[in-house]
Amino acid sequence: MANVIDDAAIEYLGVLAKLALSQEEKEAAKADMGRMLDYIDKLNELDTSGVQPMSHVFPVKNVFREDVVENGDGREALLANGPECTGEAFVVPKTIG
Repeated sequence: MANVIDDAAIEYLGVLAKLALSQEEKEAAKADMGRMLDYIDKLNELDTSGVQPMSHVFPVKNVFREDVVENGDGREALLANGPECTGEAFVVPKTIG
């Protein structure tokens, strides 16, 4: 294991994650993080010079459509559902004094 995580890093990560870890949990987390960093180092050994950068494995394209209003303005129908309304809005009790 080439990557060694020190106690200060584990303490700092515990504070950031708002975790109270026991000593055994800290030791297990240090070992796990070391293995993760070793794996990342192994991935960094790969030759990716001929690989195009991408954000998704599969090609993703956005399908745009025209933004057309189809149902119109149903204000009257909406306001008819309320118990009381003015010509443009529902009438509700005042909540802020």
